[in-house]
Amino acid sequence: MIYLAHTAHRQFLGLVAGFLAWIITMATIGINEWRLWHVPDVSIITSGVAWVGIWRVCFYSHALPKMENCKSISVSDTFVPAEIPVAQVLMVLAVICGLVANISAAAAVRMVYFSLEERRNIKLVFVLAGTLYLLTGTLSLVPLVWNMNSVLSNSTIDFPPDFYLPAAPVRQQVGSAIGVGIFASILMLVSGLLFLTYQYAWHTLRSEAPRDTRDPLHGPWTVTTAQGSELWNGVNQGVDNFAYHTDDVS
Repeated sequence: MIYLAHTAHRQFLGLVAGFLAWIITMATIGINEWRLWHVPDVSIITSGVAWVGIWRVCFYSHALPKMENCKSISVSDTFVPAEIPVAQVLMVLAVICGLVANISAAAAVRMVYFSLEERRNIKLVFVLAGTLYLLTGTLSLVPLVWNMNSVLSNSTIDFPPDFYLPAAPVRQQVGSAIGVGIFASILMLVSGLLFLTYQYAWHTLRSEAPRDTRDPLHGPWTVTTAQGSELWNGVNQGVDNFAYHTDDVS
């Protein structure tokens, strides 16, 4: 069996990077700072800034009973632009796909590092892990870039009155969630490329040395007998050596 652990060091780093990117992607979903809205009226939003995420909108206010006020956003809300519900769906799919990708990548690395004898599916497992990593990165990158483009173009959102937000802010800024999410998506794509470019996965297993299947306890065995001429120095010691012969004393 050929030792393969030294051939997958980069893929092991890809697994670590993919798992880290998956954690960051989940954190991106929960962060509210996808968009920073600067509002002109600070009578309600006393901080002057509202955080618009894909699941809720939050702001600080000293005029309302609560210091931090948040309103939820669902897929069925008709006032939100298309990029927000699409982001909700695609980011959840990215988390699910990333989980399957990490499981596949861990199985692929295990096949290499633990030198399993069954390696006929090694190519399939590495390709599956790399493809899932690429799919995960794409699923998360599309809504992130779409929402970033909406912020840069200063797109408006017609919020209901109970959100206390104007339809158009004074200005918008790209929130930290989008930057963190794009970093995670790029990291996920790099992990996918590392798994797809694993060299051993594109070669057959014919290069492996033939295994010795003989059982040392139950045979079959090869019996080798030494001939008289093959003894050391051609002398039959202990048989024809007169030094070992004694004469009987009568």
